[in-house]
Amino acid sequence: MVQRLGAEFLGTFWLVFGGAGSAVFASVFLAPNVVAGQSVQLGIGHLGVSFAFGLTVMTMAYAVGHISGAHFNPAVTIGAAVARRFEWKDVPAYAITQVAGGLVAGLAIWGIARGKDGFEATGNLAANGYGEHSPAGYDLFAVFIAEVLLTAVFLYVILGATDTRAPKGFAPIAIGLGLTLIHLISIPISNTSVNPARSTGVAFFNGDGAPGQLWVFWLAPILGAVIAGATFHLITGVDRSDRDIAGEIRVDDLSDGVDDAEHVDPDLPRA
Repeated sequence: MVQRLGAEFLGTFWLVFGGAGSAVFASVFLAPNVVAGQSVQLGIGHLGVSFAFGLTVMTMAYAVGHISGAHFNPAVTIGAAVARRFEWKDVPAYAITQVAGGLVAGLAIWGIARGKDGFEATGNLAANGYGEHSPAGYDLFAVFIAEVLLTAVFLYVILGATDTRAPKGFAPIAIGLGLTLIHLISIPISNTSVNPARSTGVAFFNGDGAPGQLWVFWLAPILGAVIAGATFHLITGVDRSDRDIAGEIRVDDLSDGVDDAEHVDPDLPRA
């Protein structure tokens, strides 16, 4: 478990630092054009930030997915547990570790951002929000529906890509591109959460109303994940509701020196 939690901490840190950090540091970068006498936008914009989030998940899923399952998101962990692809007893430890990784990443972004003269961290650290804190002014209802829907689809992608019947070795690509597409859709709506750890990681450093709206970015993603976890069997035709996923050590495993993680249900999500 220590190694699994370490992998989740590292993966969540990279997701928040790479994703939210790209929005803070690289989304807008104005360089002077000495010929035209005007500034030129060399930043990565919404498209680049969307790919940054997807790439963080894809790279860390390949790096540590075989250790922890590469959740990096409390909603994903809860959704996997509802789908009987993860043990409920491990959910609290995973969620706490993911939030901790996100907060350390938020602290790192805040610390680096303060190194630029004239930078005002308040309201500028890629926090999620609705109403006046939504990038395009979407209200609470619109943001809530978008977060529930997009998180549910994200869980469908994760559960499907990590199913034992799916092509082997491609799950991180599908999951990373799925998260990229989600950001392409919803950055203007809510700055895209679908991940309570990502939202919490920057909310308190951002301030400007973000902490007070944080409840939405816990409730909506978790609700979406629960819906996906509870209904995924309707797509696959495999009902796991009565499945014992605790696993039992086989005698031959002990003699072979096989890691204990390998004796559990083979359908447990491993990106």
